[in-house]
Amino acid sequence: MKVALFGNPNTGKSSLFNHLTGLKQHVGNFPGVTVEKKIGLLKFGDINHSIIDFPGVYSIYPSSEDEQVVYDVINNPEHKDYPDVACVVLDSSNLSRNLLLLSQLYDLKIPLVAVLNMWDLVDKRNILVDVEKLGIVFPGVEFIQTNARVGFGKERLLSALFNSTSATVYCPTKDNYIPAVLDDKVAQEEDIKFRYTWINERISQIVRSKPNVDDRTKKLDRLLTHPIIGYFIFLSILFLVFQFIFSFAVVPMDFIDLKFSQFSNWVGMNMPAGLLTDLVSQGIIPGIGGVVVFIPQIALLFFFLAILEETGYLSRVVFIMDRLMRPFGLNGKSVVPLMSSVACAIPGVMATRTIADWKERLITILVSPLMSCSARIPVFTLLISLSIPQKQVAGIFNLQGLVLMALYLLGIVSALLVSIILNRLITRKSAGFLLLELPSYKNPRWTNVLLNVWEKVRIFSWDAGKVILVISVLLWALASFGPGDNMEKAASNCQSTQDFARLSQQDQEQLIASKKLENSYIGIMGKGLEPVIKPLGYDWKIGISLITSFAAREVFVGSLATIYAVHDESADNLRLIDRMKREKKLDGTPVYSLASGSSLMVFYVFAMQCMATLAVVKRETNSWKWPLIQILFMGIMAYSAALLTFLTLS
Repeated sequence: MKVALFGNPNTGKSSLFNHLTGLKQHVGNFPGVTVEKKIGLLKFGDINHSIIDFPGVYSIYPSSEDEQVVYDVINNPEHKDYPDVACVVLDSSNLSRNLLLLSQLYDLKIPLVAVLNMWDLVDKRNILVDVEKLGIVFPGVEFIQTNARVGFGKERLLSALFNSTSATVYCPTKDNYIPAVLDDKVAQEEDIKFRYTWINERISQIVRSKPNVDDRTKKLDRLLTHPIIGYFIFLSILFLVFQFIFSFAVVPMDFIDLKFSQFSNWVGMNMPAGLLTDLVSQGIIPGIGGVVVFIPQIALLFFFLAILEETGYLSRVVFIMDRLMRPFGLNGKSVVPLMSSVACAIPGVMATRTIADWKERLITILVSPLMSCSARIPVFTLLISLSIPQKQVAGIFNLQGLVLMALYLLGIVSALLVSIILNRLITRKSAGFLLLELPSYKNPRWTNVLLNVWEKVRIFSWDAGKVILVISVLLWALASFGPGDNMEKAASNCQSTQDFARLSQQDQEQLIASKKLENSYIGIMGKGLEPVIKPLGYDWKIGISLITSFAAREVFVGSLATIYAVHDESADNLRLIDRMKREKKLDGTPVYSLASGSSLMVFYVFAMQCMATLAVVKRETNSWKWPLIQILFMGIMAYSAALLTFLTLS
């Protein structure tokens, strides 16, 4: 059987889905749209059944992309996702709102099982729900009390889904009618008004006592949604979360990086010499490592986000931030992705899935990479050391530290300004709005937290990883081959010089590699790029590093290290800095001056130098159109700002 899960947001539908399917689930998109589709496998008896977790909606009438997906499926029995039975998840403590969706699905004559979820809240809030009268109002529908967070009621639900026969449907409304014309908003509004009137006439027979106010929730909300204190608490929590991520993610990331590097070297030394060995050791293994190394950051970030969401606090953050974000074409839900992008734009872009409005989600996706991520830190650190003098400002502030802070502020301000422009350029069918329910506070359910983390890590590792691996292999090929025998001739020529003989064997090997790189296809691309980047104060060596750093921004440092024939910049970073400080242009001026170094830093604030982020943007927008637009406008911004910086400081 094919079972569909429907329900309002915050009814515990996802918790129920996780309990029913466990790890036997996968996430994709509904065809042609970016709306997420979760499909799980459930074995009952000897038979496997598929369960589709549809987006949380308040009504089947489409006013958002999520609701459009639901409407398209349930209004077309020939649709491949049309269910054999629908499981409608209701918040037992708020039936007056939840019964609208149930009544709409009921009228469509889909066999239904209704889940009275969050049954524990009924007792806590002194609510008395008459389940028997619910069955009278909706004859033929079986109502099952559950608490999906702890698995209460699971067996009775399974029995109702797979052992009962299809219900005889009774239509409680004025007609058995769902408007077929999507633009007929008047008919839809009239139908919703009628349904709410019908529900309100009967709800007093079902819910016989008014709910008490949840004192704990009320007291916490006074503090957490306070117009002043609320922002301070949110910023403090963010600070702690990101400090934790930066402090703890670096250990496993360094470990992963080291092990992949060691594995790459081991393969290169133990496999037979040849092209296949080079491909595996220099292309495939580093490519896979470039995916895996981001997993600790992604896992930790979504671990904390899942906890904040499970407890109910994340809804409060969205609520208090919405007013601040509106003038920029964003909404309150944009805050978490933007702040996440300070650690890494990849989980930041993935976190935009909580934004229902497509335009606001798209703007957030497009500007998230402008927030300076941790991958820029090695680049900024090296360039600041090269071009910014180490001195005190006003006797207490370190100038280099102030420059680093200014680079981060530049990214934040730019993201907000670009959002204003995109808000005017990108059109939408209707005005965006934030429809949000503030759920009760509750302890996190660790099973849901871990499943959420597992899902996000798996999506990144597989979907984005495929693109990263392909491009990594392509970059290896461009750096390993060149036209004719130019690379061999360059290596031979450098070996015939007197200076070569005085170098250590290690430096000789690095110098040969540098000359070969200069004459490889990617080296030729760097030379070809030089006329374009020369106005910015860059030479062809920087050009090569700009190209290779599309794999990841931090590759810029490693590329320069190879080009300048320095063996290991991580063990002896001063050698790289000293070599770069001695680099001169043909006119004798330093390559890395205050003007050129600052220009390069500004370039990296704006440039989309991260193929992993592009891969994730492609996946989240379900199109190459938006990542291409993103790389274009960020490239124009990077070049223009870098040129202005160089001319101003020259």
